[in-house]
Amino acid sequence: MENKTVYKTIYDALKEEIIENNYPVGSMLPTELQMASRFEVSRPTITKVYDKLQDEGFVKKKRGAGTIVLYEHDKTIDRVFTFGLLLPGVGESEIFPIINDQLLKRSESGKFNCLWDGATASSADIRRSLIVFCCDNYIEKQVDGVFFAPLERVLDADEINHQICRKLQAANIPVILIDRDIVKNPLRSEFDIVCLDNFNAGSVMATHLIDAGCELIYYFYRPDSAFSVLSRLSGIRDTVLNKGLKFGEKNIICADPSDLKVVRQMKIIPGKTGVICANDSTAAVLMSTLDEAELKISTDLLICGFDDMKYSNHLKHALTSFRQPCTTIADMSIDLMFRRLSGNPKIPVTASLRGELNAKESTKFVNGCVC
Repeated sequence: MENKTVYKTIYDALKEEIIENNYPVGSMLPTELQMASRFEVSRPTITKVYDKLQDEGFVKKKRGAGTIVLYEHDKTIDRVFTFGLLLPGVGESEIFPIINDQLLKRSESGKFNCLWDGATASSADIRRSLIVFCCDNYIEKQVDGVFFAPLERVLDADEINHQICRKLQAANIPVILIDRDIVKNPLRSEFDIVCLDNFNAGSVMATHLIDAGCELIYYFYRPDSAFSVLSRLSGIRDTVLNKGLKFGEKNIICADPSDLKVVRQMKIIPGKTGVICANDSTAAVLMSTLDEAELKISTDLLICGFDDMKYSNHLKHALTSFRQPCTTIADMSIDLMFRRLSGNPKIPVTASLRGELNAKESTKFVNGCVC
């Protein structure tokens, strides 16, 4: 009688051959006598191996017919896929170049190629016209999937985003949304999404300002911003209210940060006011407007943003910001794309990833204030 080591060795070898598609789904394994001869063992040892493979769902033994292979080889393992990158924000925000570069870097593994047709102009209106063209080009090239960061900051961005997704759906091309959904909370689209946990990020920023001594919190964002800014608002609102402070419609400002009139209408309690901007670019412009209004950062109020852009360190006051996990966003997007291609369940997944607060000068009160 053969020992357990021999049995395990044969079992592992046959299982690997089935997984590697040496025995395709629907084919028959050699008879037990033939396999016993191959491995120079007794037939009962092969019977035991076949029984275990059947218990695990790899094969099915049929009396009088033999042993049929049930395991279906994942053909996606052998294919080299082509994915289209549709990241219009690359021309405006530093987070998208990082995500873009990581996708391109991962493509060097040889498992997939990336097509990048552009749509990265700094002008939102130019990106608006390019993005549909790029989408049509990817469909014509029959790409295997598209990574799409929905357009923002143009009047008809929502309709364009839906149009893009409808076109890709009609072409049976999987879509992984990056950074945001195409619908507003609490609605949920049918696409996989990989993004920052914006609710948590908003909560962290609000807590940071309150701990720094702020009792009056504002949230400032531009018109036609992405839906993700509203998720941040939810986190800010809940945290401020849970801390026993007031937060209503007057605390929410949707305007151009260069609008001096809007800024002068803000009620400021010196040494107790904090402004959370939807992103660093909004904060950078607002800083200049605050100067015009003769409001001093770190004395009258504190200010912070999101995305931790490189230039935030070189503003008049180094800007506290929330850093997004860009590399992980790209990696998770790839994982979800291959999940789609593998034929796994089509229930949409939302991967909300945690970021990191990077506290700097702009959220520290001076003159002995607690920070």
